[in-house]
Amino acid sequence: MKIGLVGCGHVGSASVYACIMRGVGTEIVMIDKDPALAAAQAEDILHATPFACPVPVRAGHYEDLAGAGIVMIAAGVNQKDGETRLDLLKRNAAVFQDIIPQILRHAPETILLIATNPVDVMTHMAAQIAHDTCGLPAHKVIGSGTILDTARFRALIGAHLGVSSHSVHGYVLGEHGDSEVLHWSATTVGNLSLADFAAQVKAPVTGDVRRQIDEAVRKAAYRIIKGKGATWYGIGGGMARIAQAITDDEHAVITCCMPLDDVETVKNVTLSLPNIVSSQGIEQTIYPALSPEEKGALQKSAQVLREATDAIGY
Repeated sequence: MKIGLVGCGHVGSASVYACIMRGVGTEIVMIDKDPALAAAQAEDILHATPFACPVPVRAGHYEDLAGAGIVMIAAGVNQKDGETRLDLLKRNAAVFQDIIPQILRHAPETILLIATNPVDVMTHMAAQIAHDTCGLPAHKVIGSGTILDTARFRALIGAHLGVSSHSVHGYVLGEHGDSEVLHWSATTVGNLSLADFAAQVKAPVTGDVRRQIDEAVRKAAYRIIKGKGATWYGIGGGMARIAQAITDDEHAVITCCMPLDDVETVKNVTLSLPNIVSSQGIEQTIYPALSPEEKGALQKSAQVLREATDAIGY
């Protein structure tokens, strides 16, 4: 499957690099408002293909997106030190209003895969623009959502227990941001509940451990941005993972975001829940069993995002 990318900064280039490392796609076209940047990133990544998968990578223009099954969007301004993802909203809204019609003019049936922050609101906006432009259905506009937060959650639990993060099954729900909900109540390791597994390996998940993991997951972006200016490797890996679920028609369950009619009584909101992802986009959203506290937190997260979306008229 041919893949396009619009926005060749840190996140976009990391997404393409991760695709090359995973062998995702049959061809990748990179586009940026700065053609020299797109050309340089494409050439640099192409030089890595002998060490990974021989996927052709090149710079191009919007017309080169014809036939692309996926177009990843990482265009937008960077998050500043101390700035929340929602603070980015108005600065990035105009970017999407310009680029999405250009993408769909040449690839009207593509799946849009959004990474630009604040990703939940930007995905909501992208879905409406895409529908108004060519009738693209909402299930073909996918935001990276909490795929990275979920990875952070699993990695930290795995580190605490001394096991591979691949053996940890737990999700982060809601906003990709401050109001996100760590789904502790249904997290499992292997085929055991988190509490039972932790007891057997003598690494109890106490209240203090939960608070430490919660803080580490929820504030990860702030720490990384303070240290190096932006995050890109983690989200690049997440974008490639979603793209692979699409190209391989996996029907994989992934926490990513799309517009939803109702989440805990909040109407018409975009946030992350577990979704079944295939070559058609998102096939179904799965509503997990939540504790009363988690239900309340998810409703609050949904309301935060609904208010942010209302602020820009979407």
